[in-house]
Amino acid sequence: MAINYNGEITVVLDMQHRTPGNLRAFVQASLRSLRTGKTSDVRFSSTEKIEVVPMMTTKMEYSYKDGQDYVFSDPATFETVTLTGELVGDAKNFMVENCLVTMTFVDDKAVQIELPSSVILTVTDAPDGVRGDSANNVQKAIIVETGITVQAPLFIKTGEKIKVDTRTGKYMERA
Repeated sequence: MAINYNGEITVVLDMQHRTPGNLRAFVQASLRSLRTGKTSDVRFSSTEKIEVVPMMTTKMEYSYKDGQDYVFSDPATFETVTLTGELVGDAKNFMVENCLVTMTFVDDKAVQIELPSSVILTVTDAPDGVRGDSANNVQKAIIVETGITVQAPLFIKTGEKIKVDTRTGKYMERA
């Protein structure tokens, strides 16, 4: 969710409700400012009031990388949105052209992108398995089209398409 904190719109990244021993309950939250992009940890007491800012989510399609920035387009209206590499974060390791992501907007400014749970990537480099390495579940390091290294079974060859879990970065199955 997004909230108005000290006159600034922030996105709540993480939140925990705590009740320590003999003290009053409080909420510990990690907030990222939309204006500066800095993250801070804040403690709210149970009596504090917070103003919730409405958020909007949309399906966007990854188009291309422009220098350090990433360009996304809306498949319905073809409007483009450019995000910095810092905002995209680790999602860049799993994005290929025309991949659909869910983008969250607050006050017409993109604040977060969310990948699908798995993506299909093409293997660009898969060394041959060594004969005799056929004990149970032996894996080898392969490189996929986005440049990341994934551990996959020995039978995976260069040029094949594999399904990778975007949350863990692990091989799931052939595609």
